[in-house]
Amino acid sequence: MDNIVLGTAASLIDLVFSWSIQDALNPILYKGQIKKIPTTFTSTAHYYSSFVAPLVEETHADLLSAMSRLSRAPSYQLHSIESETNYRAPTDFSYKIVLRKPGNSNQTDVVTYKPQAGDLAALTDVKPTCISDLNRPKMPYILAYVQSVDDGKLSVRSSKPIMIEQDMQRNKHIDLFFVFLTNLTTNVRIWNALHPNPILADLPIINKVIQMNDEKECAVCLSENDSVMIPSIKSYNLNDSQEAAITSCIKTWRCNHQSGHVKLIWGPPGTGKTKTVGLLLLVLLRMKCRAITCAPTLIAVMELASRVMRLVSGTLDYETYGLGDIVLFGSSERMGMDDHENLRHVFLDYRVEMLKKCFSPSTGWNASLTSMIDFLEDPRGQYGRYVTHRELGINQDEMDDPLTLEGFIKKRFFQYNEQLKFCVVNLCTHLPTARISLQVVTDMMVALDLLRSIETLLNRYDYGDERLSTATKTCLPVLESLARSFRVPEYIHKFLIKNLCLDNAYLLFCTASSSSKLHTERTQELDLLIIDEAAQLKECESTIPFQLPGLRQVVLVGDERQLPAMIRSRISGEAEFGRSMFERLVLLGEKKHLFNVQYRMHPAISSFPNKEFYDGLIMDAPMVKHRSHEKDFLHGNMYGAYSFINIAYGKEQFSHLSKMNMVEVAVVCSIVGILFKEFNATKQRVSIGVISPYTAQVHAIEEKLKQTYSGSCFSSDSGFRIKVRSVDGFQGGEEDVLIISTVRSNLNGAVGFLSNRQRANVSLTRGRHCLWILGNETTFIKSNSVWTKLVLDAKTRGCFFNAHEDKHLNEAITTTLIDLQQFDILLTMDSPLFKHAKWKICFSKDLKKSMSNIKNKEVHKQTIKVMEKLASGWHDDEKKKMIVGHDDGCCFGLLQVSLIGDGELSLVWSVELETVKGNSEWVIQVLKVWDVLPLLDVAKVAQKLHILFAEYTVEKISRCRYRCTEGNLVVPMKWVVEDNPIEGHEDDKMQCLSTSGDAHSNVVEDNPIEGHEDDKMQCLSTSGDVHSNLNPNVVEDNPIEGHEDDKMQEKEGSNGPRPSLVGLYHTVNRKT
Repeated sequence: MDNIVLGTAASLIDLVFSWSIQDALNPILYKGQIKKIPTTFTSTAHYYSSFVAPLVEETHADLLSAMSRLSRAPSYQLHSIESETNYRAPTDFSYKIVLRKPGNSNQTDVVTYKPQAGDLAALTDVKPTCISDLNRPKMPYILAYVQSVDDGKLSVRSSKPIMIEQDMQRNKHIDLFFVFLTNLTTNVRIWNALHPNPILADLPIINKVIQMNDEKECAVCLSENDSVMIPSIKSYNLNDSQEAAITSCIKTWRCNHQSGHVKLIWGPPGTGKTKTVGLLLLVLLRMKCRAITCAPTLIAVMELASRVMRLVSGTLDYETYGLGDIVLFGSSERMGMDDHENLRHVFLDYRVEMLKKCFSPSTGWNASLTSMIDFLEDPRGQYGRYVTHRELGINQDEMDDPLTLEGFIKKRFFQYNEQLKFCVVNLCTHLPTARISLQVVTDMMVALDLLRSIETLLNRYDYGDERLSTATKTCLPVLESLARSFRVPEYIHKFLIKNLCLDNAYLLFCTASSSSKLHTERTQELDLLIIDEAAQLKECESTIPFQLPGLRQVVLVGDERQLPAMIRSRISGEAEFGRSMFERLVLLGEKKHLFNVQYRMHPAISSFPNKEFYDGLIMDAPMVKHRSHEKDFLHGNMYGAYSFINIAYGKEQFSHLSKMNMVEVAVVCSIVGILFKEFNATKQRVSIGVISPYTAQVHAIEEKLKQTYSGSCFSSDSGFRIKVRSVDGFQGGEEDVLIISTVRSNLNGAVGFLSNRQRANVSLTRGRHCLWILGNETTFIKSNSVWTKLVLDAKTRGCFFNAHEDKHLNEAITTTLIDLQQFDILLTMDSPLFKHAKWKICFSKDLKKSMSNIKNKEVHKQTIKVMEKLASGWHDDEKKKMIVGHDDGCCFGLLQVSLIGDGELSLVWSVELETVKGNSEWVIQVLKVWDVLPLLDVAKVAQKLHILFAEYTVEKISRCRYRCTEGNLVVPMKWVVEDNPIEGHEDDKMQCLSTSGDAHSNVVEDNPIEGHEDDKMQCLSTSGDVHSNLNPNVVEDNPIEGHEDDKMQEKEGSNGPRPSLVGLYHTVNRKT
């Protein structure tokens, strides 16, 4: 490995090209060859080399991952291919290729993918659907690396010669596909930084971070008694820790006695890190410090640049003069600059386009100013030349209808005036202040005012008016002075304009990776490097901006207790390849300046993360403790500022290399639905963030929400806004209401990477007013992780709630479980369907098996609906139920049948007895559901159950058939047992398990047992407290039907005896 990486491979691309397809597909190609990156280093050579092998392994993992997604990879068909002029066989195979436009194909990937420099692609002779398509007999495995893209033409290097090139040039029809795999730009830049020019390899800043020592403040600066003047920042309401950080950084930059300072600023969530860094940059701009600010991602870079733009806005002369000192650069498409109007004036590509027009030799500032002066000095002479040109046909552009003198003067003046206005506005905005002084800008504004006066006079008066002549005489000296004092370079090449902007700017913004461009596009040295979100940046990637020439000071701003950089390879991860320089220096004991006041979260939200992750060092700002920060978006304790909502009946599933939990998806959508309903009623603006650590869960939630809510709910301008992201995608974000879907739900406490404390920290600190965490209590308690502590903390604080105890959430849970056919969860006594029913309900194995065999979801719903009604105590329609064996003695009248839907299926059930022990011993009635089956098969089940029921004592049968009604409901009976729970005791007390003490109850003995005629029976309509004290786990559910004896039926006006088992089928058919 070391020989390959450090010896024979001239570049990372050479190394990638050296892999065979078998190498590329081997997940353990470098296993055992990657050494752990140390925390200290013996030399710069040791420092750089420590990162090389993990970088190669990470690159290999990126390629392997891309190949696993090959069938979904974006692809284009080649239109043409030809060898480059620098083609050098047999080592350098360079080609110029043009891709065929997608036309009317059904491809959707081409909409989002456009080839760019740094792309790695496979070249194939078929559109690949599997990995074997990359290595076919006529087209062996070939990779292509895109070096540049110019006007649709791709300059590429290939790993092997493309043998069909000549055939394509001869216009033979040969299909060749360009299949995107991954982009290697950042990895190539890191590789180059790890193999630096010897001059850059031993820079003071690099030496400083190799082995940090305790830094002492400069003795000379201390003796100067803090005489450094810093622009006032008092008006920005900074706290002491924020102000001290800015002051310290400025003093360190101003110190000329020491170099190589590296400062760490520790910014926990919500502590105003971005605001403070923005103010630091504003101060540096005012003090003319040449600083570059980097971050790991474009999003972070643009957020910080936007913050600085807001601070600068309103403080500039002539609105935009001075913006030329600020430059943001990077990929326009990746940044989405079309959607960031506020950053357009500092974006380098846009600036170059505007200045190119201003520098144009024919229509730019110099030419337009000269033309306007010449015109104002002798308008009649210019008109004479115009007439002459027309007569001679010299200028074809002027061969339209002839103009009068006055018409010519107006047209020509307006033309030159518009060109000058364009140039003045853009030169003032885009030129750095080092290239255009405030005095020049002032003179330009005076000139524009005078020209505006001439324009007004031209529109009102004739050309010969004295007022117009006076205005012209006043304006000409100003224009002539500008022509003498200020000229612009007449560059026609963009790279020259780009270099001018970069060399003269004071504040530069880019990603750490993109800073590599400054090695070739800027010649002026920089003073200071600031890396925001430094704890998310791999240390090897930090070496790219660290090698910029001239750097004397570095400020790293971050929080190592939040998420680190993303690493794809487990092998590289174990080697600490994802560790940041910030974290390594903290491990070495380097001092870090803490921001210790948080301004984001309600104290109920900040309480746990502050205690768990920051040792209680963070204080809540007065604003978040104020009553105004409490927002009651929904009613009920469950929807307070902080809640753990237990999803006891969720089930995690595996989907596309990720996990999902559809019950949690349903609960999230139900909560969002309730929020939306409340928003429509109150019109209170609310932003909702939904976070999940699993990509599959993010997609499932997003898809379901988009089916319900319009796209406007996902835009930043909506009063009701929803954002669904992964944890990694939410770092740095915040919303009014945050819902976390943790997904994991299992019995062994496995939580996977949820146990990562950094990931948990980010998840728990994104909400401003409300944080609602969805998770499984049992899983988390057993996980022995930070989530165990979180659940226990929530219980201690009274913030723990069960989702199934909320009516709306319970409906969402049960509907989803039915849709998913989760009968192992639904058909239990603790099911959310039956947990709080009147009747405790038990289920046989046969029932669960039969339910699984039924494929019709509608039948599932109908069956469960019948069971819900039974457990709730509701009387069924007489046509929908019957008792088996009333006149032939089968099953002793215990077995009952309820019809499902149209009557093709039947639910077979009975009332059973269960002994419950508490302060007293009781026997209670419960429901037992035996099976769901076609009506014709009921007889077979009845015969089997008759054998079981024959084992019951006479008294047990009698008590099973007792029936207590409460209004229209049947409620379970209970008997206190003094000695024997079942067998006859004349003094046994009997009670009806009613939920209301005031209800009228009716007790019916279905079949008197001999020898017990004198039993004293009472139906005691007891309170709900007595019922719940019997057994807290009792599940009350559905009605018990038709257990009166024949005499009772006659008394109640019955039409006759119940049908026997023999006539059951025909009776049911006749009734339905």
